[in-house]
Amino acid sequence: MFLRCWTLILVLLFSGCFSYCLSSTFELYDKGSEDIVDYEKYGTFVDVGKNTYAYKMADPAGLKKAVGEGIFPNVQSVLQDPKYKEAKAEGKLEGTQWDYVNTDNFQLNFYKWATIQDDPGVKLYYTALALERSGDLLRAIKAYYAIAVHFPRSSGVTYWGTVWYIGPVAINKIRYLCREHPELGILLEKASIYVLNSFDASRGNDIFIINPGKIVRGSPQEFPEPKVDFSKLKIVKLTGTGRVKLAQWPNKQWTLFVDGEPYIIRGMAYSPNKVGLSPDTGTLNPSKDWMWADNNKNGIIDGAYEAFVDKNRNNLRDKTEKTVGDFKLMKKMGVNTLRLYHHGGFNNELLMNGYKNYGFMYLMGDFLGMYATGSGAEWYSGTDYTDPQQQENMLDSVKKMVEKYKDQPYILMWVLGNENNYGIPGIPGKTPGSGCRAKQQPDAYYEFVNKAAALIKSLDPEKRPVAVSNGDLLYLDICAQKAPEVDVFGCNSYRGEQGFGNLFWDVKNAFDRPVLITEYGCSAFHKLWNRKRAEEGQADYHRGNWIDIESNFSGSGEGNALGGVIFEWIDEWWKAGPPPKFLPDVQDKVPQFGAPFLDGWSYEEFMGITSQGKGKLSPFLRQLRPAYFTYMKLWEKYRQTPPKSKTK
Repeated sequence: MFLRCWTLILVLLFSGCFSYCLSSTFELYDKGSEDIVDYEKYGTFVDVGKNTYAYKMADPAGLKKAVGEGIFPNVQSVLQDPKYKEAKAEGKLEGTQWDYVNTDNFQLNFYKWATIQDDPGVKLYYTALALERSGDLLRAIKAYYAIAVHFPRSSGVTYWGTVWYIGPVAINKIRYLCREHPELGILLEKASIYVLNSFDASRGNDIFIINPGKIVRGSPQEFPEPKVDFSKLKIVKLTGTGRVKLAQWPNKQWTLFVDGEPYIIRGMAYSPNKVGLSPDTGTLNPSKDWMWADNNKNGIIDGAYEAFVDKNRNNLRDKTEKTVGDFKLMKKMGVNTLRLYHHGGFNNELLMNGYKNYGFMYLMGDFLGMYATGSGAEWYSGTDYTDPQQQENMLDSVKKMVEKYKDQPYILMWVLGNENNYGIPGIPGKTPGSGCRAKQQPDAYYEFVNKAAALIKSLDPEKRPVAVSNGDLLYLDICAQKAPEVDVFGCNSYRGEQGFGNLFWDVKNAFDRPVLITEYGCSAFHKLWNRKRAEEGQADYHRGNWIDIESNFSGSGEGNALGGVIFEWIDEWWKAGPPPKFLPDVQDKVPQFGAPFLDGWSYEEFMGITSQGKGKLSPFLRQLRPAYFTYMKLWEKYRQTPPKSKTK
């Protein structure tokens, strides 16, 4: 999401995955006779764990009674619900079902989705979502689980025309709700829905490995996740000869080490650019300008050292609001890594100070032709990864990056690209594209990634890890085949507040590389909500995402997560689009594309976990959103708990 709305991100159409925590639960006419449905009483599970899985109902009537209205196979009792009849008679259910996803009238949303004709898995998903948002979590879980039992192969289409696999999402929603609401006293055991051959955006060759598992009563304490004792294991693969090392264990889990200690990447995308500047007007280079900005001409870099917190949000600087600086604010929050998207023109003194005095290490990047950067390509044509001259230009760019920074102690790893696999050429006068053809040339692109990674390894004396920054998992299989020199599979991923679903499993089984979420985050805006509620929704999203990353660190889950990079520190006001339609001194509230955010849309100028307020005191003023304090709490443990496993 480094560049505005045409930067393509794999998103789920209108999936709006948020627990609203509102006291607006509505009374169902038929709640069902069982809160936890025992499906074995009403039918038989066949071929669990296989592509041929099926659930065969033996007692449909009994199952209908158990699940209650709106949940398959009980599709009739909603029609008998007096409140449904009333709403229908009053014309409150007119329009398409998509008008009943992101409204606050959860009861009408439920009635609409429970009674329409649609793919049964899609229908059940949004029925469950309406129940979840209303606060009726037990019945929401029943509805999500019905997808896993009856329609695990169901799929929809994303905003970008790619496949949305609903079964895995339903499983992950249940796990999220059980984790976030232990008061429910239920857990989902041994459930998994994996889709093989899913990275080509086609459904024709998909193979589903399905185990719906079982919902049981219990708490996380009663079913603790098994932990791995790494002191009894020997490293089987080690990357790096200097301070930074990447280790793989016999169980295919991974740990990143710095100076012999485990290092969890608590990252931040940091570009505190001044309101009113834009690359479209030639007034801003978003990669580097913040490193030199000195708007008050006092010889001190503005954002990093002179930012202040507008505690009462009056958009003024009160006498009690002292200079603190972003570096100090981020350190207090728990950030230990900054992502630098593309080298060139960086302020080394600033980076070194961030390293020495605040403990920051850096993910040093080269766009590798995305946005036509470094390739010499014309923007609308886009970087052509089959062009020898453009390849030479990009390799020269990579070489300059490594030669300039290879001796710096603050480099954590090298990062190639930024969602290049979404890159498409533009059409002059019609669409801007993204200055890159990688989506049309996936084989050529990943072959070139491999060539660039090999070049870095030949130049870097410390052999620090090389990562690719992919757009979610599109073409993961091609990346695995064509780019074996890549050490870390990084991806920008925006899948909803419940986290990243099967992402860690998919990478582990398709590529066997550790995973770094190179971007994740959420807009702090909703067209129907006030600021406070939207910012709390953003914080909930971030919390769910980090907990999912944390659940896959070495020793738990898939064990291949290295951490994540929050997108982003502060709102940037130029992201909605170029002038004259969009102005960089206005914070635009225009949705850019459908995405699993608060109201189903992305608002790129509200992605920061801090705000610039009304913009009049930019680039100095900071208004800390709830997400900032959420991370302070989540990351406190890393400042207090000494690491247990070491390597030399």
